[in-house]
Amino acid sequence: MTAPALAGLDSQQVAGGMLLADPAPAVGADNPVMKAITWAAEHFIGLFQAAAESFTGLFTGILPLLIVLLTAMYAVTTWIGEERVTRAVRWSGKYALTRYTVMPILAVIMLTNPMCYTFGRFLPERQKPAFYDAAVSFVHPVTSFFPHANAGEIFVWTGVSAGVLAINPDAYAKLAVMYFLVGIVVILIRGIVTQWITEVMIRRSPDREKFDQFDEDYAAGTIQGGLR
Repeated sequence: MTAPALAGLDSQQVAGGMLLADPAPAVGADNPVMKAITWAAEHFIGLFQAAAESFTGLFTGILPLLIVLLTAMYAVTTWIGEERVTRAVRWSGKYALTRYTVMPILAVIMLTNPMCYTFGRFLPERQKPAFYDAAVSFVHPVTSFFPHANAGEIFVWTGVSAGVLAINPDAYAKLAVMYFLVGIVVILIRGIVTQWITEVMIRRSPDREKFDQFDEDYAAGTIQGGLR
Protein backbone atom coordinates (compact mmCIF):
# COMPACT_ATOMS: atom_id res chain seq x y z
CA MET A 1 0.00 0.00 0.00
CA THR A 2 3.03 2.26 0.49
CA ALA A 3 4.46 1.77 -2.98
CA PRO A 4 2.19 4.27 -4.75
CA ALA A 5 3.04 6.89 -2.12
CA LEU A 6 6.74 6.40 -2.86
CA ALA A 7 6.40 6.14 -6.58
CA GLY A 8 7.42 9.74 -7.21
CA LEU A 9 10.65 9.51 -5.15
CA ASP A 10 14.02 8.42 -6.50
CA SER A 11 16.09 5.65 -5.01
CA GLN A 12 18.36 8.01 -3.06
CA GLN A 13 15.39 9.20 -1.04
CA VAL A 14 14.31 5.66 -0.11
CA ALA A 15 16.51 3.35 1.92
CA GLY A 16 15.23 0.18 3.56
CA GLY A 17 11.65 1.30 3.13
CA MET A 18 12.28 4.51 5.03
CA LEU A 19 11.75 7.97 3.60
CA LEU A 20 14.84 10.17 3.84
CA ALA A 21 14.24 13.92 3.97
CA ASP A 22 16.56 16.47 2.30
CA PRO A 23 19.15 17.89 4.70
CA ALA A 24 17.89 20.99 6.44
CA PRO A 25 19.62 24.18 5.35
CA ALA A 26 21.93 25.78 7.89
CA VAL A 27 20.24 28.42 9.97
CA GLY A 28 21.14 31.84 8.62
CA ALA A 29 23.35 30.40 5.86
CA ASP A 30 22.08 32.92 3.36
CA ASN A 31 21.66 35.76 5.87
CA PRO A 32 24.27 38.47 5.20
CA VAL A 33 24.00 39.71 8.79
CA MET A 34 24.81 36.23 10.16
CA LYS A 35 27.67 35.92 7.70
CA ALA A 36 29.10 39.21 8.91
CA ILE A 37 28.74 38.18 12.56
CA THR A 38 30.40 34.84 11.86
CA TRP A 39 33.27 36.47 9.99
CA ALA A 40 33.79 38.99 12.81
CA ALA A 41 33.81 36.22 15.43
CA GLU A 42 36.38 34.20 13.47
CA HIS A 43 38.72 37.14 12.92
CA PHE A 44 38.30 38.87 16.28
CA ILE A 45 40.81 36.74 18.12
CA GLY A 46 43.04 36.64 15.04
CA LEU A 47 43.56 40.38 15.31
CA PHE A 48 44.93 40.06 18.82
CA GLN A 49 47.01 37.04 17.88
CA ALA A 50 48.65 39.04 15.10
CA ALA A 51 49.28 41.91 17.52
CA ALA A 52 50.83 39.51 20.02
CA GLU A 53 53.12 38.07 17.34
CA SER A 54 54.16 41.58 16.31
CA PHE A 55 54.88 42.51 19.94
CA THR A 56 56.95 39.36 20.39
CA GLY A 57 58.94 40.23 17.28
CA LEU A 58 59.62 43.74 18.57
CA PHE A 59 60.54 42.52 22.05
CA THR A 60 63.03 39.97 20.74
CA GLY A 61 64.28 41.98 17.79
CA ILE A 62 64.17 45.76 17.72
CA LEU A 63 64.04 46.53 21.46
CA PRO A 64 67.42 44.94 22.33
CA LEU A 65 68.94 46.74 19.34
CA LEU A 66 67.56 50.09 20.50
CA ILE A 67 68.81 49.57 24.05
CA VAL A 68 72.30 48.63 22.85
CA LEU A 69 72.47 51.63 20.49
CA LEU A 70 71.32 54.05 23.17
CA THR A 71 73.89 52.66 25.58
CA ALA A 72 76.61 52.95 22.93
CA MET A 73 75.73 56.59 22.17
CA TYR A 74 75.76 57.50 25.86
CA ALA A 75 79.09 55.71 26.27
CA VAL A 76 80.63 57.52 23.28
CA THR A 77 79.44 60.88 24.58
CA THR A 78 80.90 60.09 28.00
CA TRP A 79 84.25 58.96 26.58
CA ILE A 80 84.59 61.93 24.25
CA GLY A 81 83.26 64.33 26.82
CA GLU A 82 80.21 66.55 26.71
CA GLU A 83 82.31 69.68 26.29
CA ARG A 84 84.08 68.32 23.20
CA VAL A 85 80.78 67.27 21.69
CA THR A 86 79.38 70.73 22.36
CA ARG A 87 82.41 72.38 20.75
CA ALA A 88 82.02 70.18 17.68
CA VAL A 89 78.38 71.17 17.42
CA ARG A 90 79.22 74.88 17.74
CA TRP A 91 81.92 74.58 15.08
CA SER A 92 79.52 72.86 12.68
CA GLY A 93 77.05 75.71 13.11
CA LYS A 94 79.45 78.30 11.67
CA TYR A 95 79.11 77.26 8.04
CA ALA A 96 75.95 76.62 6.04
CA LEU A 97 77.27 73.35 4.58
CA THR A 98 77.98 71.83 7.98
CA ARG A 99 75.13 73.63 9.74
CA TYR A 100 72.57 71.70 7.72
CA THR A 101 74.44 68.38 7.47
CA VAL A 102 76.90 67.66 10.28
CA MET A 103 75.04 69.59 12.96
CA PRO A 104 71.60 67.93 12.52
CA ILE A 105 73.23 64.51 12.07
CA LEU A 106 75.12 64.83 15.36
CA ALA A 107 72.06 66.23 17.07
CA VAL A 108 69.73 63.44 15.94
CA ILE A 109 72.17 60.61 16.62
CA MET A 110 73.42 61.90 19.97
CA LEU A 111 70.25 63.37 21.48
CA THR A 112 67.57 61.49 19.48
CA ASN A 113 64.12 62.81 18.68
CA PRO A 114 62.82 65.20 20.05
CA MET A 115 65.78 66.41 22.16
CA CYS A 116 67.89 66.91 19.03
CA TYR A 117 66.21 70.25 18.34
CA THR A 118 67.79 71.76 21.45
CA PHE A 119 71.11 72.06 19.58
CA GLY A 120 69.54 75.06 17.89
CA ARG A 121 70.31 77.06 21.02
CA PHE A 122 73.86 77.49 19.73
CA LEU A 123 72.69 79.31 16.60
CA PRO A 124 71.54 82.89 15.97
CA GLU A 125 67.79 83.38 16.02
CA ARG A 126 67.58 83.85 12.27
CA GLN A 127 69.17 80.41 11.64
CA LYS A 128 67.13 78.38 14.10
CA PRO A 129 64.12 77.75 11.81
CA ALA A 130 66.38 76.35 9.09
CA PHE A 131 68.22 74.12 11.56
CA TYR A 132 64.93 72.79 12.88
CA ASP A 133 63.76 72.07 9.34
CA ALA A 134 66.96 70.15 8.61
CA ALA A 135 66.90 68.21 11.87
CA VAL A 136 63.22 67.27 11.71
CA SER A 137 63.70 66.08 8.13
CA PHE A 138 66.50 63.73 9.18
CA VAL A 139 64.70 61.83 11.92
CA HIS A 140 63.45 59.26 9.40
CA PRO A 141 66.51 58.69 7.16
CA VAL A 142 68.65 58.23 10.27
CA THR A 143 66.66 55.14 11.30
CA SER A 144 68.21 53.04 8.52
CA PHE A 145 71.42 52.83 10.59
CA PHE A 146 70.48 54.34 13.97
CA PRO A 147 66.90 53.28 14.79
CA HIS A 148 67.33 54.42 18.38
CA ALA A 149 67.29 58.05 17.18
CA ASN A 150 63.59 57.88 16.35
CA ALA A 151 62.34 54.60 17.76
CA GLY A 152 58.73 55.75 17.91
CA GLU A 153 58.59 56.02 14.11
CA ILE A 154 60.78 53.09 13.08
CA PHE A 155 57.79 51.83 11.10
CA VAL A 156 58.65 54.41 8.41
CA TRP A 157 61.97 52.72 7.58
CA THR A 158 60.58 49.21 7.98
CA GLY A 159 57.76 50.11 5.61
CA VAL A 160 60.20 51.44 3.03
CA SER A 161 62.50 48.43 3.29
CA ALA A 162 59.91 45.66 3.65
CA GLY A 163 59.42 45.15 -0.07
CA VAL A 164 63.15 45.10 -0.85
CA LEU A 165 63.83 42.78 2.08
CA ALA A 166 61.18 40.33 0.81
CA ILE A 167 62.21 40.38 -2.85
CA ASN A 168 65.97 40.92 -2.71
CA PRO A 169 67.48 40.70 0.80
CA ASP A 170 70.98 41.27 -0.61
CA ALA A 171 69.98 44.82 -1.60
CA TYR A 172 68.89 45.73 1.94
CA ALA A 173 72.25 47.26 2.93
CA LYS A 174 72.45 49.24 -0.32
CA LEU A 175 68.96 50.61 0.27
CA ALA A 176 69.92 51.64 3.82
CA VAL A 177 72.99 53.50 2.54
CA MET A 178 71.02 55.27 -0.21
CA TYR A 179 68.22 56.16 2.22
CA PHE A 180 70.75 57.69 4.61
CA LEU A 181 72.70 59.61 1.94
CA VAL A 182 69.61 60.93 0.20
CA GLY A 183 68.40 62.14 3.59
CA ILE A 184 71.60 64.19 4.00
CA VAL A 185 71.12 65.80 0.57
CA VAL A 186 67.50 66.60 1.37
CA ILE A 187 68.23 68.23 4.73
CA LEU A 188 70.96 70.37 3.15
CA ILE A 189 68.53 71.63 0.50
CA ARG A 190 65.77 72.21 3.04
CA GLY A 191 68.10 74.04 5.41
CA ILE A 192 69.41 76.42 2.76
CA VAL A 193 65.95 77.10 1.32
CA THR A 194 64.40 77.65 4.75
CA GLN A 195 67.22 80.01 5.75
CA TRP A 196 66.61 82.04 2.57
CA ILE A 197 62.85 82.16 3.26
CA THR A 198 63.54 83.23 6.86
CA GLU A 199 65.82 86.05 5.71
CA VAL A 200 63.15 87.30 3.30
CA MET A 201 60.49 87.25 6.00
CA ILE A 202 62.76 89.08 8.47
CA ARG A 203 63.49 91.84 5.94
CA ARG A 204 59.76 92.28 5.36
CA SER A 205 58.88 92.18 9.05
CA PRO A 206 58.25 95.44 10.93
CA ASP A 207 60.16 93.91 13.86
CA ARG A 208 63.38 93.27 11.96
CA GLU A 209 65.25 95.52 14.38
CA LYS A 210 64.73 92.87 17.06
CA PHE A 211 66.67 90.36 14.98
CA ASP A 212 69.49 92.88 14.66
CA GLN A 213 69.55 93.01 18.46
CA PHE A 214 69.50 89.20 18.59
CA ASP A 215 72.53 89.14 16.27
CA GLU A 216 74.38 91.63 18.47
CA ASP A 217 73.64 89.56 21.57
CA TYR A 218 74.84 86.41 19.82
CA ALA A 219 78.02 88.15 18.67
CA ALA A 220 78.60 89.25 22.27
CA GLY A 221 78.52 85.63 23.38
CA THR A 222 74.96 85.38 24.62
CA ILE A 223 72.95 82.33 23.65
CA GLN A 224 69.70 80.90 24.89
CA GLY A 225 70.23 79.74 28.45
CA GLY A 226 73.51 81.50 29.16
CA LEU A 227 76.83 82.57 27.65
CA ARG A 228 78.77 80.85 24.91
